[in-house]
Amino acid sequence: MMVINAVFSWTAVALLISTAAAATEYTNYTVGGDAGWFFHTATNTSVINYTSWAANQTFNLGDYLIFSTDTNQTVIQTFNETTFQSCSIDDESENDTFRYNGGSTAFSESQTIAVPLTEEGPNYFFSDANDGIQCQNGLAFGISVNHGLGLPPSLNQPPPPPYIEPPGPDAESPPVTIAGGSPSLQNGALSLGADARVVLCALIFGAAALLRF
Repeated sequence: MMVINAVFSWTAVALLISTAAAATEYTNYTVGGDAGWFFHTATNTSVINYTSWAANQTFNLGDYLIFSTDTNQTVIQTFNETTFQSCSIDDESENDTFRYNGGSTAFSESQTIAVPLTEEGPNYFFSDANDGIQCQNGLAFGISVNHGLGLPPSLNQPPPPPYIEPPGPDAESPPVTIAGGSPSLQNGALSLGADARVVLCALIFGAAALLRF
């Protein structure tokens, strides 16, 4: 599971909306409306019916869900219906479940968490606090995300290139080719080029001519 530190910035989301507003429309949905994302521990019930709230909305790629809550609740997003039904992340897969937090672990500290909708189709949200009791008693909902206008450029980044491990100290270096070539050893002897042979012959004949005199 991936843990995402989602410190909310109204400026960042407002910039996204204002940039896209001229040609497109993306929407920020405050989960639960004015009620926010809360659970009554005294009655073991969620403050509202979140399934009913979600059923009255239309969600598209590029929209944001804004969770106005505190640290007594958690925000889990999953694309795995089995994980959602179990109200637990114990059996989640590596890339289908995400835990969002506001960067604080203090008890009852207010936080606002923004979750972008980046996957088309079923998306599920729940709180796994109190060993799943909050989820089991209403702090959970599922939605269907439509394609809409597609993802804005700010959310549609290509994946990073695959990691390639650098060569170790014992790795062999590639052969080095020297432009113009070089003399090569053949059968233990130095092989000379044609020009070198001509020069050598001229020296031999010159020496022989001097010996005659």
